[in-house]
Amino acid sequence: MVQRRANMRRIPDSTIRRLPAYLRVLESQKEERTTSVALGERTGYSSEQVRKDLAYFGAFGTRGVGYDVSQLGQQIRHILGLDRSVTAVLVGVGHLGTALLRYTQEGVRDVQFAAALDNNPQVIGGAIGSIVVEDIKHLESVVRERKIRLAVLTVPAAAAESVALRLAEAGVGAILNFAPVPILTDQDRVLVQNLDLTLEMQAMAYFVTEHDDLHPPVS
Repeated sequence: MVQRRANMRRIPDSTIRRLPAYLRVLESQKEERTTSVALGERTGYSSEQVRKDLAYFGAFGTRGVGYDVSQLGQQIRHILGLDRSVTAVLVGVGHLGTALLRYTQEGVRDVQFAAALDNNPQVIGGAIGSIVVEDIKHLESVVRERKIRLAVLTVPAAAAESVALRLAEAGVGAILNFAPVPILTDQDRVLVQNLDLTLEMQAMAYFVTEHDDLHPPVS
């Protein structure tokens, strides 16, 4: 579920979400040139979808020749804002939050956590890699002083809404919410992406059990 400003609807959210997949392929590719067919095959999308997505931002390739891999990668990085500094704050340093924090420090270079916040005295002051966990009571000052634009929530459901409102008022532009409850803010400028891992797994269960009724277990 995405909450988004109306004037940002011109480019579909689905297109923006496919761009990182294209970028991952481009940055892992050794060849100097590629095509929409090759990008489609390696990302699972059709070549028509690839061309349509890229066409929202201009003409990048040459008919019959394809795309310059390095140039297209740089252009997608610019579109996504990854050629600028993107910092995030993690709110909720439980098992999931800790795992995300460790993962980004070890394998993600584009978006880095500048702070981690929690209300548990047992974790406040502890370090996860290079990040020292701070008290959530300092949320507003941390966001403003460190110019943080992205927040990741891994807090309990009961706290998600109130924390999201504080983040929005502090000035973040986007919130990725892992709490098991959808959240909204009353500020149109804030993008909210709700990602409930439990619901995702329950939905996936359908695809691995959909034919079970055709072949009941033998007693």
